[in-house]
Amino acid sequence: MPKTSRASGPEPAPSPPTRAALACVALVTAACLVVSASFRIYDTDVWQHLAVGRAIWTLHRVPTTQLWTWPTYGEPDVNASWGFRALIWPLWQSAGVWGLFAWRWASTLLAFGFAWAAARRMGARGLVPFLALAWCGLVYRQRSQVRPETLVSVLLAIQIWILERRRVAPGSSPAPGAATSGGAAPRVAAAGTAPRIGGSGRDWTLALPLVAWAWANAHISYYVGFVVLGIHLLGTAPIASPVRGTPRAEAWAGSLRLAVVTLAAVAISFLNPWGWRALWQPFEYFLYWRHEPIFRTIGELTPVGLLNNVTNGLWVMLLAWPALVVWRARRVGLDRVEALTCVFFTVLATGTQRFLGTYAIAAAPYLARDLGELWNALPIGRRHHASWARALAASAACVALCLPEWSRRDLPIAVAFDYGQYPVKACDFIETHGIRGRGFNQFAAGGYMVYRFWPDRSRLPFMDIHQAGTPRDRTLYVYALANPPYWNELDGERHFDYALTFHRELEKQTLNSQLDADPTWVRVFMDDAAVLYVRRNAAHAAVIASDGYARLPGGQSGLEPLGEACARDTAVRRETRAELERVIRESPWHSRAASLLANIALMDDGWDEAQALLEDALRVDPDTPRAWERLGLIELARGNARAALEPLARARRLQGKSVALALTTGAAWHALGDRARAAAAYREALALAPGGPAADSLRALGEAR
Repeated sequence: MPKTSRASGPEPAPSPPTRAALACVALVTAACLVVSASFRIYDTDVWQHLAVGRAIWTLHRVPTTQLWTWPTYGEPDVNASWGFRALIWPLWQSAGVWGLFAWRWASTLLAFGFAWAAARRMGARGLVPFLALAWCGLVYRQRSQVRPETLVSVLLAIQIWILERRRVAPGSSPAPGAATSGGAAPRVAAAGTAPRIGGSGRDWTLALPLVAWAWANAHISYYVGFVVLGIHLLGTAPIASPVRGTPRAEAWAGSLRLAVVTLAAVAISFLNPWGWRALWQPFEYFLYWRHEPIFRTIGELTPVGLLNNVTNGLWVMLLAWPALVVWRARRVGLDRVEALTCVFFTVLATGTQRFLGTYAIAAAPYLARDLGELWNALPIGRRHHASWARALAASAACVALCLPEWSRRDLPIAVAFDYGQYPVKACDFIETHGIRGRGFNQFAAGGYMVYRFWPDRSRLPFMDIHQAGTPRDRTLYVYALANPPYWNELDGERHFDYALTFHRELEKQTLNSQLDADPTWVRVFMDDAAVLYVRRNAAHAAVIASDGYARLPGGQSGLEPLGEACARDTAVRRETRAELERVIRESPWHSRAASLLANIALMDDGWDEAQALLEDALRVDPDTPRAWERLGLIELARGNARAALEPLARARRLQGKSVALALTTGAAWHALGDRARAAAAYREALALAPGGPAADSLRALGEAR
């Protein structure tokens, strides 16, 4: 309850912030949204989006047959994202990476701009709504790469804005007990009421079919727009008594008008290059494709993970939004549209990571309104402060909220591509050495191969980012990555001439090691991103003779035996060194090779060389395994125990506890004469590996085990 006094009565609400203060916080929020969408592009799909966009502009038509993979070339192909791809190609062609980032920034600002406009229409006032937008921008961040969903986000925000303009009548009386800041808020239909349709301002509902048409030609998720339309049809239907001043006939007329507009939106969605086949795709996925093994391996189609969504506040938002719906229902009546929207998009987002961005856009206007009302209902929200003091506090809160997410090592802020994720140099090698034929590739690499080689049919990928191919191809592909018999079966049916694989094998994937052990395949190129194998035959005899690797394996399982052989045999060590130096020369993405070469340098007591190589590896990949630990070992071997502690501490922060790291840290403290810290480190090593070498180290200190 507001504070009262016998003399003055209820405490008046704070005055609304000035326009200048609002503009200041709005600019800070916009800047936060731009920064959130400004991390390096690592998504592998972007290259096929660009390649198809280029093809559309080159061919002056939308391809309706498969032009991107060799096994199914010429067969019918539905490309539901053609509109988005045609849109971004000119940006890339004219401005390169800056053009793509300009799209990220513009689409993010447009989507949240319309979300803010919808929130204002629903009654959001003051500065707290901007904080809600910045928060939603953090959840949206992961899906802000150059993907069709960015265009979908703009379309969804426009749709919600249009529907809320229809639903909310400007200037109508605020709901009973509603706290406002800066004037009465527009009235939103509550439980058992019909909305006052229309009001002042232009009616934009006739634009909804155009939004639906654009969505159907931009992404497979077009059906989400129809669910939103259905929610507004149900949520604004005149179930009981109408809102004061709104005749029941007018309410029914508004619902009928929206139903007609929805039917028009359905009809116009068939105007795409494939007709009903494009609209069938999401249902085909739900009924058939999602049961195939390959689709269960795609990260964005799996449920939302916990650890990847800590700093963006997703898990708080998933709880807070329903709680705000209930709080507002108890206070002013249930907003049926918001409740239904919350349920649908929460289920959608938690079921698959693909819809996190869509969830954030849908939640933004409602969270902005609800959090603003909650703030105004709290005692702290009704205190009188200078307008600029509130603006500075709100701006600081927006930035502080974003800092943990912006500090993530895996999403560093930069305007650039993370080229180390793509087979750039491997494709250079293919082109330079004239390698052609039936290639095998992991589907995530297919997009870049299409971008590099289309329309050359002799170098198209086996599988693209859409997992093109027969069901049998897709099934054998999944099992071939981890099981030699399935690889042999797939290879026997498709007769591959070369194989382009990712260098980093995921858990349980052993294809590189399988090919290493097969004498019919030879490694001819490798870097951090990819390994290129060619079949041993007459066509590849020259490239095998000049560029074949004899020692360095492409798979993980061969590294330990190679390391043991290098330790025993100087000739093997010399040959391995030469191959690692070649990897470093041929690709700027060579952290793995530099790290391995550092180990060979350490075998030869080359401390300076090893240090330079490890520093180079960290420059290429800051997450190079155990690089900081080895830098600490080098300093310790040089007798610089004090200097060893800093890299060892960094190693501990990055990789966590390990026996080797604890032993090395203990040795450094022992060398410095700090027996207590040395004993603590040795006891940590002993706890990790009871009965290990830490026991001897503790005995040397005179410590009991």
